[in-house]
Formats: sequence, C-alpha cells, structure tokens
Amino acid sequence: MDDLKSVPSFDLKRNYARVREEVKVAIDRVLESQHFILGPEVEALEKEIAAYLGVTSTVGVASGTDALLLALMSLDLKEGDEVITTPFTFFATVSSITRCGAVPVFADVEPDSYNISMEAVLEKISPRTKAVLPVHLFGQTCRLEVIKDELKRREIALVEDCAQAIGSHRRINGKICHAGSIGDVGCFSFFPTKNLGCYGDGGLVSIPGDEARSEHIRSLRVHGSGKMYYHDEVGINSRLDAIQAAILRVRLRHLEEWNEERRIVAERYLVLFAEKGLLDVVKPPIEQPDNRHVYHQYVIRAKKRDELQKFLAGRGVVTRVYYPLPLHLQRCFSYLGFTKGDFPAAEELSNEVLALPMFPELLPEEQERVVEGIADFYGGQKQFD
Repeated sequence: MDDLKSVPSFDLKRNYARVREEVKVAIDRVLESQHFILGPEVEALEKEIAAYLGVTSTVGVASGTDALLLALMSLDLKEGDEVITTPFTFFATVSSITRCGAVPVFADVEPDSYNISMEAVLEKISPRTKAVLPVHLFGQTCRLEVIKDELKRREIALVEDCAQAIGSHRRINGKICHAGSIGDVGCFSFFPTKNLGCYGDGGLVSIPGDEARSEHIRSLRVHGSGKMYYHDEVGINSRLDAIQAAILRVRLRHLEEWNEERRIVAERYLVLFAEKGLLDVVKPPIEQPDNRHVYHQYVIRAKKRDELQKFLAGRGVVTRVYYPLPLHLQRCFSYLGFTKGDFPAAEELSNEVLALPMFPELLPEEQERVVEGIADFYGGQKQFD
C-alpha cells in the first residue's frame, strides 16, 4: 500500500480542472470591470440562484455564517427569545442564535437521517419560541411539511440552514421543493468544499416570498444602510465580492451534473458494501422517501469508529468526523445547563459517524480501496443488529 497515492476526503484540484478555462474568463471579466464589491456580478448570481431554487429573491453575503446571522437579525429577536435547533450540526448554526441574544433550544435528531426530528421540534415549542432553525444535514432536506403549518399558525419563523444542501429537494404535496424555498428564509454557504463552493468565503440568503424581508437583509448586510451614510439600524459588513460571484455563476451551471455524480458515488458505496457483506457492520446513510439527497458528505455509522478511522488512515484513506461532540456538550454552551444523556440520538451519532471520501470526481477504484479497508478492519464482525 505504501506505493499507492492516498484517497482524499475531497479533492478540489480535480474539480477545478473541469472548469479552469471558464473560471479564468469569469475572473478576467471582473478584473476588466474593476467592480469588486457587490455590483452586476452579484446581482446576476442572486437572480440565477433565485430562479434555480424557485424563490422570489436571494441576497449574496460574505459567508454561510453571516447568512445565518443576517437571517436571524431580520427577525428582530430579543433577549430571552428562543430558537429551536439541532445539537448535531456545525457550530455556526447555534453561535448565530446566541449572537442575536436569543436562547438556543435543542431538539434531538433522527438516528437514521441525522436530521432534527420534526416531532421533537413540536414538543419543544413554548410561548418564548420565535423561530425554528432546522439543518438539512449532509445534503438531505428535513421533513419540514410536518411542522410548517403549525409554525405559521403560531407565528414562529422557519429559518432553513441549507449550508450543506444546495440542490437537495423534497416532494411536498406533489410539488418539488428545494431546500431554501420551504421556510421563511434559507441560508447557504459557498465554502470551497461545498457542493456549490467558491474560491474563498461566500454565502447567500434565500427569501421565498417576502420582498420586505429581502430588502431588510440587503440593508443589514451593508451596516443597516439603505441610502449611503444613512443608517436605519445597526447591521454588519457582509458583502459578497464580485470575483466570488463570477466564479459561482460558472460553477452553478455545473451544479446539477456534479450533484448527480455525487449520487452515483453514493450508490456505488452501497453496492460495494453489499458485495463485501458489510451491511451488518456499518450503517450507510439513508435517503428518506420523497427526498433527493445530494451527499455533501457520505456519512456512515460504525462501531469502533475511532479505531476504524485510524486503520483507514494507515491504508492511505482520509476520513473525517462530523461531528465528534454535540453542541449541547460544548464548553461554550455549558451555561445552558445541558448534560450528557439529554439528547441520546445526537450523542450516539457523535460516537459513530464517519465521513468517507465523497466528491464528484472520486474514482471507482478509490472507492474500492475505501471499502476493502473497512472490510479488512472488521474481518467479519457483526456490529449492528
């Protein structure tokens, strides 16, 4: 194995090679214009993504974290207001809540989809609940139709964290609904490793139907200013730059192709697991009925996860753990008073999840190496019932 190249968890260079010339043209267009902050490229990207998602408008911002923060700022949250979310997600989901002075309220997750349980969300609603912030984790849309009508009846905002899920959708009442088009606001990240990533930081807020909210967020992203040097409220500096927008416009044209390639990689993993008799020792991710999973990550559940990860690393296979410690157990949120055992599904996942290499250009022979390594590690053990 020493003479073999490693199998990376992702490889941005392979993807760049596919769009190199298109990207160079796009960047040169911006350089010739000398318009670098917001402007025509950002406006064009906003319109193109709005059309792709089927929403009224979108607002380009500086990062996925800022997208979350601006979406919550637009709700005018007050100290003590509660926002229900998942403990099994990236840190920014919850830090954005606390930065607005609100209180994160956790609801446990579904152990098979890894997404927040809609039934658990309904149980957590209180008179102080102002918003629900579900995360479409790893590329699969949450079952939002279960809670949407009840939230609307109670005048509770539904803010979708779509950082890992652009292109995913769910069929609701016979209609295909993209992640980011179902709730009141959707929040996207264009971090380079995302399914639609730029070559730096970038993010976007989608607004399905409220133009007033769209204008509010546009103001908030430029220090709360509508007219230059006149400020109606205190916002932040969160502007998407034109070079990143131009790059994203190129990459958006290829997004559907790349997402389909990710789905092929996921299907190939499942076939290889079955061929190697591994379905008794690992649990592959599921795709829930009526969903289109876009596999931002391919996350299995595995006993002896840490030992398996170390073993695969010795074989040149790079894997990652998303996420090793649920947010309710993070030291910075200890003031919330949660303890181990409060959200058992999230805690169990944190001990078992392992993200295998996943990107559109992953080769079949590389996947075979990954699965052979898993088979060699377990050696016929029976881990799951």
